[in-house]
Formats: sequence, C-alpha cells, structure tokens
Amino acid sequence: MRILLHPVGRIVLASLAFIFIGGLLFFGFLYNKYSREIDEKLAAGPFRNASRIYAAPHVLALGDPLDREELVGQLRRSGYSDSSGNPVGHYVLRGDSIEIYPGPDSFFARDGGLVRIADGKISQIVSLVDNSVRNQYQLEPELVTNIFDRSRQKRRMVRYEDLPKTLVNAVTSVEDKRFFKHSGFDPIRIVKALMVDISTGRHAEGASTLSQQLARGFFLTPEKTWRRKINEALYTLILEQKLTKEQIFEYYANYVPLGWRGGFNIFGFGEAAQAYLGKDVRDVTLPEAALLAGLIQRPSATNPFVYPEKAKTRRNIVLRLMRDNDYIDERLYAPATATEVRTVRGNGDSADSSYFVDLVNDTLTQKFPSIDFQDGGYRVFTSLDVDLQRDAADAVRAGLKEVDEAIARRHKNDKDGKPATVQVALVALDPRNGEIKALVGGRNYGLSQLNRAMAKRQPGSIFKPLVYAAALNTALFDSEKVFTPTTMLVDEPTTFYYDGRSYDPGNYQEKYYGAVSLRTALMKSLNIPTIKLAEAVGYGEVVKLARRAGLNMEVRATPSVALGAYEVTPIEMAGAYTMFPTNGIASRPSWVRTIRDRFGGNIFEQKVERHEVLDPRIDYIMVNLMEDVLRAGTGAGVRTRGFTLPAGGKTGSSRDGWFAGFTSKLVCVVWVGFDDNRDIKLTGGQTALPIWTEFMKRAHTHREYRNVHGFEAPQGVVSAEVDVATGKLGAGRTEYYVAGTQPVEGVSGQTQVFGWDLEEPKAGVSSHPSSAGGEGQVSSGGRSVTIRKKDGETARSAEGDAGRRAKPGEEGSQDKKSIWGKIRSIFK
Repeated sequence: MRILLHPVGRIVLASLAFIFIGGLLFFGFLYNKYSREIDEKLAAGPFRNASRIYAAPHVLALGDPLDREELVGQLRRSGYSDSSGNPVGHYVLRGDSIEIYPGPDSFFARDGGLVRIADGKISQIVSLVDNSVRNQYQLEPELVTNIFDRSRQKRRMVRYEDLPKTLVNAVTSVEDKRFFKHSGFDPIRIVKALMVDISTGRHAEGASTLSQQLARGFFLTPEKTWRRKINEALYTLILEQKLTKEQIFEYYANYVPLGWRGGFNIFGFGEAAQAYLGKDVRDVTLPEAALLAGLIQRPSATNPFVYPEKAKTRRNIVLRLMRDNDYIDERLYAPATATEVRTVRGNGDSADSSYFVDLVNDTLTQKFPSIDFQDGGYRVFTSLDVDLQRDAADAVRAGLKEVDEAIARRHKNDKDGKPATVQVALVALDPRNGEIKALVGGRNYGLSQLNRAMAKRQPGSIFKPLVYAAALNTALFDSEKVFTPTTMLVDEPTTFYYDGRSYDPGNYQEKYYGAVSLRTALMKSLNIPTIKLAEAVGYGEVVKLARRAGLNMEVRATPSVALGAYEVTPIEMAGAYTMFPTNGIASRPSWVRTIRDRFGGNIFEQKVERHEVLDPRIDYIMVNLMEDVLRAGTGAGVRTRGFTLPAGGKTGSSRDGWFAGFTSKLVCVVWVGFDDNRDIKLTGGQTALPIWTEFMKRAHTHREYRNVHGFEAPQGVVSAEVDVATGKLGAGRTEYYVAGTQPVEGVSGQTQVFGWDLEEPKAGVSSHPSSAGGEGQVSSGGRSVTIRKKDGETARSAEGDAGRRAKPGEEGSQDKKSIWGKIRSIFK
C-alpha cells in the first residue's frame, strides 16, 4: 500500500490504468470497425463481385440417351440444386422423372419442364405450365469460369448440406480436428506446434484453425507481419461470434485454394471435385474425399494430374488421421488406401477452355473498356459447346501423338538443335451464324498462353478455293473468258512477270501434269494453274472476294496471293469457310452472345452478321469441287481415316500445315506449326488433317451435329456427262455448270444440244455483286502482265478458246447465229 501511496507508485498505477483503458478502447474500435466490414461482406455474399463466364445452353431432345444421374449432374454443373431457394433454379426427383424449375437468376425467361426417362433415353418432355408435350428442352448454361479479383478463378458454390460427411471429417482430421469444439483458437494445438518447432529447430507444424485460415484468406493479405496476426485474431473472434460452425465451414469450403488446372485457379471443394474427379462434390467417395482434403496444405506439390504418387501418399496420410480420430475403422481404411488415384480424363489444358476464356476476356476489355468485369457480378454467356470443346481437346491430344512422331523423324537431323515441338490451333464454327463452338489455341496453356487461333500465319493452299471461286464467278457476266470445272489448264514450270518483277513458283515436289482440268488442279492443289487462274481473273478480284469473305488481309494484288502468301488467322479462315455450306452466305465469327448485369438486365446482345459472298450456283460448284478433294485429292486421308459424312475441305502447306473443311453442321480449321516460323517440312495432310478428322468424327456423334445432309444443287445449275481428259461432252463423269456455260461440243467434234438436265434460273436470283458497277471484269489491275515459259517463248493461253463467249460487238461474232448463242439466249 505504501508503494501505491508513493508519488512514483501513483504514476505507475495511473500509467497502467491508462494503457489498459486505452487498449480496451482501441480494441473496441478495431472490433467495431472489423465487425462492420464483416457484416457488409457477409450481407453482400462471399463472392459478390465475381463475374461469371458461361458456355452455351445444352439442349435435351426426345430420344436422347440419358440417365437420371447424368441429368442431375448436368443441372448441378449449371448451378441448380435441390433447394427451392436457389436463385438459379432447382429440381425435384420423382421416380423416373425430373422436374426442372428455373429461378430468378436463370439465363432463361421461361417456365419449368418435366423430363421423363425410360430405358436410358428421354421418353417425354412436358411443360409444367400448360402440360403440353414438347420435343426439346434447354438446360441452363454451364459455368466455364469466374472473373474474380483480377485473376481467373474457377469456383462452384456449395452449401454445407451439399458436403458429404466423409469430406467434412477428412478436412477436420487433417486441418483442425477440434474445429467443432473450440471457439476459434485451439490452445492444445498451439502448445503442440510450439513444442514441435522447438524440438526441430524450425517451423515444422502450423497451429491455425479453419476459422483462422478463413479469416486470413478471406479478409487479409498473405503478408506475414505482426499487424496481420493481430488482425487475423480479431477477424477470427468476430467470425466465431457472427457465424455458426457450419456456416464457417461452408465459407471455408468455397474459399480454400486447391491448385490449378490448365489456366485456371481452383477454389473450393465444389470446383475441385469437378476439376480433378469429374463429379459433383456430393458424390465423392471416401478415398476421393481424402484426396481433396490432402490438397489443402500444398496444392501445387500434390496436384494429382502432375504428381499422382505424391497425391496418393498425402491422401493416405489423411485416411490414417481419419482412422486415428475414429471417423473410419480398419475395414474402410485398408481398401481406401489401396485405391489408385483416378482423375477425370484429359489433362485439362484445352478441355478447360483456357484459350477461349482469354478470347472472351480480350473482347470484354476491348469492347467495354468502361466496365470493370472483375467487380460487378456480370454474367457473360458465350457460344462455347462444352461437349465439342472436350472433343477438340481429345482430338488435339490424339492427333499430336502422330504428328510428333512424324516431326521427330523429319527433323532428327536439324542442325540448329532446337526442340522439334510443334504448336496447334483448332477452331470450330457453326456455319449458320459464325459462333465459335470449340477453340484450342495451343498444346499446353500452362506452358504457353499465346493463342495461336488469333495468330497470323500464311494460310497456304487453304486459300486456293477463293481463287477458284473468283474464276467460276466469270460465268455470271459477259467475261472475255469463262471458267468452268472442265476448263483445261496447262501445268508446267512457268515464270510470272508482274509490275516489273518475276515470280518463279513451283508445285509440291516439283511435279507437273501438263494439261489438267480446273477440277483436277484444285484436287491436286497445283500451284501453277492456280496462279494462272488468278492472273486471268485479276489478282485484284481475288483480293476483293477474300475481303468480302471476311479476311482482313494487308495484301497486294500480286501472283503470290493465289498461293496464300499473305497472313491471316485461323479464326478468320474459319469465318471465310462458313460461306461454303450455306449457299455462299458467310458469317462473321463471334463468341460472346449476351452480357447481363447483376440485376439480370441485358447490356449487350450479339447480332449475327451474315452477308452474301458467292452466288448459290457458284457456291454449289465450289462445294462439289472441294468434296472431290476429300474423295480423291490431297484430302483423301479424311476418308481413309473413317470420316464418311458428306463434307468438303482443303489441305494447306506453307511453312505450316493446315486443313480447313466443313459439313452442313460444322466448319473446322486446324493449324499446326512452329512458333518461330520454322518450316515444318510436312504437308497439311500429314499434320493438320489427322487432328481435323479425329475432331469431326467425335463432334458428329452428338445429336446437334449428327444429322448431316448432302449439298443440293440450286436452280440454275445443270449437269452434263463429260470426257475428263478433254472437258468435252462424252463418257466420263458427271460435271456441273452454271446453266449456259456447259460444253456443247462432243469428243468426236460434233455439237450436241440434247440430253442435258437443264433448269431454269431461280427466280429472283441476282448475279454476283462483282457484276455490278464494272467490278468482276477480267483485268490485271491496269498493268501489263504476260506469262512466259522458262525457255523464254511466249506461252499460249493455257485455257485455249474452248467455251469462250464473244464480246458484244466483236467482229465476226457468230454468237446469235450459232446453237451456242441460242442456248445462251434461253438463260438471258
């Protein structure tokens, strides 16, 4: 007491009281501050600011093979649950039927439906509004990824009730076995960790509870400072007061980082179950639950895709802890530890659509610079077909095995010593609207994020169909020279002179065939006849057609344009090829359908951009020519590999390998090459064709793409039996022409006018746009152009005068007096 009465004692006592009271006030201030922050964040939801990217809706139809568990899995992947309070939607199981109820946050503004399944197939679809029977029903779009905190994260929200008890027990066993008993801190664990650290002389064991881990990861930065430790303790105390243990565990289950797959960070057990195991989190088995729980400590080091043995060892540690904590007995423990680690098929680099997401993100940044998609709860709905994306990933993986072997053989003697690792791009479009259904931009996103689907490269011979289409366009107007599939061309070494320069191209392997038909020249992908066609039509006309088809090329009208020497992207080439299966109507490629804000309002909706590039008659003839490329030309490997559906296509070989082709349902372009632009030393038929074929075989097994139809000739196209060697009427093959351009002279020299399947031109069909305003006339850009043989002699026109139409007013013209003139007058 004397000390307290002493002036010094009073000062000390007052100081201690001041510090104590000040500490209480400061603690109260921080507590109230952090409490308000937590209240605001919890009230808004744990991931309020996460914008989401979705794939295209999946369509169910009568007769589709499907079982109830598969449909439930699709619904859950789309955000549905069995809770009626789910804002996206919910479902109800009733025997062999599933009732589907879209919620207020559903993509669709439509009513619910009932899907009945019998014998493994959809037997009935009924509207739940009027009980009417339907043929189809669209499911909610599947989540592709979240855009969150300026990083790409994949996360599937789950409730505590969704988590199997085995998973909860596995997590608590390995991370915090007294979680449901302590009040946020575990004194026993802290003491134990301290003793272990002292005995080992290093930080060997952590003491953080699940509540502390949540507070640290959800509210704080990862920096290790005393200030963060104090804040972590405060947040932990507040969380323990405001939330139940089940709520804390639910937040933790959705927050915890669990590694990566492809180009995405995986957060939460809901997404981890899908990414690693390919199943709903509610369906995980005991060893799978232990595998997921084992990822928490070091997800990169125990990634089951990369380190399956390490993942198994860590999983078995979790199982042992579960046994020690009496969650499982020896009867369950032994077989669980013996189970092999099985992950979902594929490596996820392409199947997770990493490159496609990059494409979407770039579009959002460029088109909507004023919108912060990382903070706003936007929903971005895309055109991606998850089934086709999986097919594309599998096809690339399977095809590259064959390509890698061929590359290794061809490049084994390379002197530069560079690894012969090729890259790949695949783009699949719906030709009816140009929507990208699948996209692969490289062989491994984790190693390289360069999207080759957007990289400019020389397209080589897949550009040639545009040259031949420009040549066939001459049938639509009074051209000095009309080209048809049976026009004869001369294939021989030729020097082309243009604008004072010479150009000396050659054919593949320097093989030349002499007189060949236009059809044969395209089938065999002959360079010399192709350039001659481009020259005769006018290089400028070829460029105009290419630009109408959507190729925004920085090109000049030169001879090399005919061989695809100017750079384009695989996406651009795929867009150009959409004109072939759609009667000459090209669609601009697109990939973002709709963007909605957090309130459901539309802020963007993509409009399909389609425009006529080819007259339907020219387009049909071009398709017929490209079908022959697959039948007996450079693309014949498509058929020998087992793809037999009606299709057309074209190989391409520059320094890279290309294949572009189509059916009535899909357009697909594949590119294979080196990033440093080295010569691949293989053809498109050896590199890109195997991947294209594998993808198309897989893609057309799905109902949406299964019913492929052939290509029918429009009105105004006629057929004739012609002699292949001469292009004149005679026994040989059936050839197709724009009415009025078919041959009239037989092999014997006699003129024939009977036996043709003539059709009247389709009413209202307009000529090609190039026939108006002086465009489309045979020209060479106003320059003097000649073709000379390499021996210096002037070469005769390779096409000759067969089938030539006289110019109006030409002296000596017998057009009106000849049978040919009479036939022409019919179709004028």
